[in-house]
Amino acid sequence: DIPEIPESISFCRALQVADFSGNPLTRLPESFPELQNLTCLSVNDISLQALPENIGNLYNLASLELRENLLTYLPESLAQLQRLEELDLGNNELYHLPETVGALFNLKDLWLDGNQLSEIPQEVGNLKNLLCLDVSENKLECLPEEISGLTSLTDLLVSQNLLQVLPDGIGKLRRLSILKADQNKLIQLTDSIGDCESLTELVLTENQLQSLPKSIGKLKKLNNLNADRNKLTSLPKEIGGCCSLNVFSVRDNRLSRIPSEISQAAELHVLDVAGNRLTYLPLSLTTLKLKALWLSDNQSQPLLTFQTDTDPETGEKILTCVLLPQMPSEPGCQDNLPRCGALESLVNEMSDETWNERAVNRVSAIRFLEDEKDEEDNEMRTLLRRATPHPGELKNMKKTVENLRNDMNAAKGLDSNKNEVNNAIDRVTTSV
Repeated sequence: DIPEIPESISFCRALQVADFSGNPLTRLPESFPELQNLTCLSVNDISLQALPENIGNLYNLASLELRENLLTYLPESLAQLQRLEELDLGNNELYHLPETVGALFNLKDLWLDGNQLSEIPQEVGNLKNLLCLDVSENKLECLPEEISGLTSLTDLLVSQNLLQVLPDGIGKLRRLSILKADQNKLIQLTDSIGDCESLTELVLTENQLQSLPKSIGKLKKLNNLNADRNKLTSLPKEIGGCCSLNVFSVRDNRLSRIPSEISQAAELHVLDVAGNRLTYLPLSLTTLKLKALWLSDNQSQPLLTFQTDTDPETGEKILTCVLLPQMPSEPGCQDNLPRCGALESLVNEMSDETWNERAVNRVSAIRFLEDEKDEEDNEMRTLLRRATPHPGELKNMKKTVENLRNDMNAAKGLDSNKNEVNNAIDRVTTSV
């Protein structure tokens, strides 16, 4: 609850570490930059609106934390902090990053997340020692090509921006290990991504990608690849070249097939392809030591029992199961689930008999092809299965409806009793 730092703090000439985070301060004293032995300054979450113009006099400063404040600009003298290795400006109100930030040659960590930045100055490419750059949760529409100069960079976080492409220069980041570009507007992924030879984690969730470049197969160290909720219609067969890939998730895309070459990614243990349009899976998946294969949002087990079949169009051997072919979920089908607004209609309109009848008459789109030898008749050689609700699930759903019906009836009875009591009170009041 310290509301103010006294000007006399400047006499603490030997002070090396100062942390005033979380106090109700709004400013630093003008004399503060006289603390020239200061190496670490933390003033996070203090409603700081501006830095002293001569902040650059703290020339021994190695760490400067200014997270969760109200800073709208940075003084030019900040460029004088030549020994600065860590600069945290996350969650402020910065609309502009001065070009002089490129003069902080010893900077290793730069956090700019949660601001209002629409661009990054090209001078940022001068930060040859930078290891981590976080510019997520801004309004960036592009990254400068000069980002290729960040030759020491290991972590690049650009999530939640407005990026449509990543610069080709990103391929020169040979030490880059983690790239998170989720929740942008990416319409394509640069071919140069394949040159990021140290990449272990690539997150592309919630973009507008329709394909992945073939060069992605050159990422021999890639361990985690997530491209959920894009518009992918196909995967390159070169994906099998990702020999260290452990987790691969392409949930909620538009895939109609998975390339058989995926089996070359021998370390793959988790494959999530739920929410696509797959008709079957490649037989080569059986050579992988999968621990989890997700085909549906409500899949109860991480692995399912598969059968081998033959694709009638190509004649190749394939894998199928009860969840294939995948069908897009119909918005209307949610109306029959006992939740949210459908509860009242279930209670009032659906009897037990109707419930059972609907459950029995629901038809799934799963068809099993019979062997070709059964050609005695001209009927379609398919077995049409009716959806069979899990007994426990159906029992719980019925119980929920019955409880709701009883509760509503009880509520109605309570309301009628209240009305009778109120009428009686009115009669008594009138007679009096």
